[in-house]
Amino acid sequence: MARQKRKHMKIRPVASKNIVNRPKEREVTVADTSPRGPQALENQCVGILQKGGDNGVVIPDPGYPAATYGQIIIRKNQQNGAPFGMKVVCEIINPAAKKGDYEGRIIEVLGDPGNNDVAMLSILRQFGLSSSFPVPVQEEVEDLPLTPEEKTIEEALLHGRKDLRHLTTITIDGEEAKDLDDAISIAKLDHGQYRLWVHIADVSEYVKEGTALDNEAALRGTSVYLVDRVIPMLPPKLSNGLCSLNPHVPRFCLTCEMVIDGAGNIVEDSVYESLIESDARTSYNEVNRVLFENEEIEEYKSLKGMFQTMLDLKRILKDKRNKRGNIDFVFPETHVELDAEGKPVDVYAYPINEIHGVIEEFMIAANEAIAERFNKMEYPFVYRIHDEPDDLKIAEFLHVARLFGVHARPNGKVTPKFLSGILEEIKGKQCAPALNQLMLRSMAKAIYSETNCGHFGLASKFYCHFTSPIRRYPDLYIHRIIKSYLHQKHQKDHFAKLVSEVAYHSSEMERNSADAERASVDYKCAQYMLERLGEEFDAVVSGACNAGIFVQLENTIEGMVPFHSINEYFVFDEQKLEARGSRGTVFRIGQKLRVKVVAADPLMHHIDFNLVE
Repeated sequence: MARQKRKHMKIRPVASKNIVNRPKEREVTVADTSPRGPQALENQCVGILQKGGDNGVVIPDPGYPAATYGQIIIRKNQQNGAPFGMKVVCEIINPAAKKGDYEGRIIEVLGDPGNNDVAMLSILRQFGLSSSFPVPVQEEVEDLPLTPEEKTIEEALLHGRKDLRHLTTITIDGEEAKDLDDAISIAKLDHGQYRLWVHIADVSEYVKEGTALDNEAALRGTSVYLVDRVIPMLPPKLSNGLCSLNPHVPRFCLTCEMVIDGAGNIVEDSVYESLIESDARTSYNEVNRVLFENEEIEEYKSLKGMFQTMLDLKRILKDKRNKRGNIDFVFPETHVELDAEGKPVDVYAYPINEIHGVIEEFMIAANEAIAERFNKMEYPFVYRIHDEPDDLKIAEFLHVARLFGVHARPNGKVTPKFLSGILEEIKGKQCAPALNQLMLRSMAKAIYSETNCGHFGLASKFYCHFTSPIRRYPDLYIHRIIKSYLHQKHQKDHFAKLVSEVAYHSSEMERNSADAERASVDYKCAQYMLERLGEEFDAVVSGACNAGIFVQLENTIEGMVPFHSINEYFVFDEQKLEARGSRGTVFRIGQKLRVKVVAADPLMHHIDFNLVE
């Protein structure tokens, strides 16, 4: 999929009160919870130290399950001089105790909770992330060049690496991107065919198996993109320099070369080591303006024909995927604009144009070609899979969809094409965002796996992540597998023992990364709204719980309208996805409202609205 971080609406149905005689489950303790992130520090908690009687208590940050943690008692002799009101890290010294009985000791004072750097550092600690690299990693990186040396290039070409520097090659990324791991070359052939080269940074040329650098990359699993900083998987000398496909410098790549016919079918494909030199570092917005707004950008004049050829092939590939049933969810990415001090000055849905789709389609094509090739060879591999949805969950989704006028019924087994048809039917309707989200919730999550079972959402039989080895370890790892095969090293047994753990850990780190990114966005959104108390906004109902309804603004910010502010007793009907009041007021998913900001708490990532009558 494209590189956007998806913003999820909070649709929170309340459990029925009619369930009785349910067997009492054992309470989950801190000792039962898995430590977060690459650092995986056990029995630690980030929060604010407050005075509590003769002792102190740590109030855990949002993200720690309240039902498990509660407040943590910090006795005087365990406070280690930490002042009250500060953001701290505490170690829970009795993690097997029950909620309310936890005691801890302060092991680090992070600082003033209202400080931006402290807030971001708190997120790093909570999710087990580190912006610094261990000394052995730094020492290994010191010996690497800033760019491939001429002698190294000559040796690589003598050993079979293809020199593709004669091709016109470009990168297309966001304006702020520094880790450029994919580049494109394209040619239009006879009979409506295209030759597409997808060049991917050959990170495995520098990150060798078993090194400190490789072990750290495997541990991190992915780069993490917080609102105001990137926590890279690889040190910047690699991620922004030696591996990044910056313009006008030679770079080692793995190239997937494909011949694609007029119907979008890949009729030929190959993968090989290559040497490229990017001719231009373009952006989605610049290419969009050149093609659709007729803007003249001097350095891109000679590339306009290439841009058009890319757009033509993108539309062919997209049409093919739509016909086979690609499920095209559209969730806006929340973009927070910051000033020099890190203060949010604007929040909006990040604009997506058709050029984003160009890169997305080309990357999907390469990912499918690589996955199919190695699956058919029965080679150990790391696939990106998306399992078929659970029948019961789909039935529940279809029940809700009927309430919004969608009466489609599957003819037998639910297929991607059937679900994509529903999304097409509701496109542009008021209920579309809610039903998009509900459909997504009814489906399995995409993960990494050593076993291929296809990608349901993409309606793809074979899929992997091959195209972002600078920021995703699975991509880097399968590059290592591919290069082993290309050099005929016969390491199938070696990789067969390792791919399962690589897949599992990478999936875990991906989830952790998404949670950390979302926490940073939620903090900044609450901080932004704190400056706008009393202002009014248009909103739609995005969910409900016992305490109130959740609403989403046009700028993607979400918050709650508490029921107590409406002075009416409400019950949420899970079957109908509506909250019904004792005086006849009804709130339904997707309903438009006018709301006013009445409270915002950045520390708790919480925003409250009142209805504007």
